[in-house]
Amino acid sequence: MSTEVTQAFTHGLPKAELHLHIEGTLEPDLKLKLAQRNHVDIGQHTIEEVQKAYQYDDLASFLAVYYPAMNVLQHEQDFYDLAFAYLQRAAANNVRHVEIFFDPQAHTSRGIPFKTVIDGLYRATVDARALNVDAQLILCFLRDFSKESARQTLETALPYKDKFIGIGLDSDEHNNPPMKFARQYEDAAAAGLHLTAHCDIDQKDSIEHIRQALEQLDVERLDHGTNIVEDPDLVQLVARKGIGLTSCPLSNSFVSPEMKGKEVLDLLAQHVKVSINSDDPAYFGGYIGDNYYALADKFNLTKAQVVQLARNSFETSWISATQKALYLKELDAYVATH
Repeated sequence: MSTEVTQAFTHGLPKAELHLHIEGTLEPDLKLKLAQRNHVDIGQHTIEEVQKAYQYDDLASFLAVYYPAMNVLQHEQDFYDLAFAYLQRAAANNVRHVEIFFDPQAHTSRGIPFKTVIDGLYRATVDARALNVDAQLILCFLRDFSKESARQTLETALPYKDKFIGIGLDSDEHNNPPMKFARQYEDAAAAGLHLTAHCDIDQKDSIEHIRQALEQLDVERLDHGTNIVEDPDLVQLVARKGIGLTSCPLSNSFVSPEMKGKEVLDLLAQHVKVSINSDDPAYFGGYIGDNYYALADKFNLTKAQVVQLARNSFETSWISATQKALYLKELDAYVATH
């Protein structure tokens, strides 16, 4: 148990969130509300019934619950409501900057136009400025869909390039290596988009996938990625290049009892820019402040370690040097008074 770090400290700490799936913020009450609004039969009629449906113990069983839940998202206003509800929680956690993942193929494959999805989400990011939260969007390819589907998605998305800042890669990693999407990453980079990719924890071929993402896709960040500790050479590479790793303790705890905390501390000690994030908070029991506190409490983190994690989140975010300097100054001021 951490004697230095309180829950109030982790919640109030100025921070950036860099690994957050907007579809993973669909809380039971909003899911039920949208189901009723859109006349979608989800087979659940109370918030308690929705909560009971959120049961899983690995990536595959999680995804089996996660994707069907999205059927309640039908209209632009639904995507707006989803994103704005998260952004209000982000403000309460003193998230100053957030880069939000969204999965267009999970919606276009249901017949929802790409424009409907991005217009709703983007409008919420604009309105979040009133909450004092700077928010941007990252388009993710679903890796268990075909590379042709990814190509079509990027082609559809590029006319809206002013509304998102980068691409990512998520969903079921099993037999879906990063190199499957090499061409799409080249095209996205050529279009001036930032690049990141999921390398989920304890997957088949974890190290090989991390190597592909770093050396061949040339990503600027790794999402999850803590299995990298198994290869000291790759650890040195990310430390030298300042590549960020976005770790998510509470979601990790569903797969690994130790929430990969030892790996996070190991990476921190080796000056790797690892940060703490909430992943799919509606499904894993906590938003970003809860993730910071869970890690600090279980592994007895010092205040300096927690602050370094927050510093890393700003330093590896896709914002200007001027913005980074402002947020880091704000972080320093918070630490000086707490």
